[in-house]
Amino acid sequence: MSQAFSRPAGNRQTVASAVLLVGSVATITSALLFQYVGGYMPCELCLLQRWPYYLSAPLALVALAAAAGRAPAMLTRGLLVVIGLLMLFGFGTAIYHAGVEWHFWAGPADCTSSGGVDLSGDLLSAIDTIKPPACDEAPWRMLGLSFAGWNVLASLVFVVVAFWGASAKPNRWA
Repeated sequence: MSQAFSRPAGNRQTVASAVLLVGSVATITSALLFQYVGGYMPCELCLLQRWPYYLSAPLALVALAAAAGRAPAMLTRGLLVVIGLLMLFGFGTAIYHAGVEWHFWAGPADCTSSGGVDLSGDLLSAIDTIKPPACDEAPWRMLGLSFAGWNVLASLVFVVVAFWGASAKPNRWA
């Protein structure tokens, strides 16, 4: 058994769990606000990138409760590893999506640029022609980064926090 897993959970695991909980909730809330308030419809890859956050938020809550409640260290550290792996998947997916947006490589065949849809006529006929947003077009950029680009950075931070929390000594002074 690894020495990191035999150490008790402590302050560092509590802090890591709290950062991951707040970060996951803030990230997914931001995405939903951009979608429902800002009107930015997510593409197929955008939706895929949300899954690590949907899964990590409740896991981080359990890890936080376990660390604060002095549950066995294996539970807290194991949950942090799982969150780290989920965020690693999100990191890879975000890199892939950002590369598709910059046209470094091809994206999914059913998620490429499409023309606009005229909704002024027969709406029932128009439904068949509506396609979701294209994965290869960034609808918004800030400081040169799209939503996918910002997710690369956020996911990387969360990967580091999760694996640091899983392997760190329990307390700063220990």
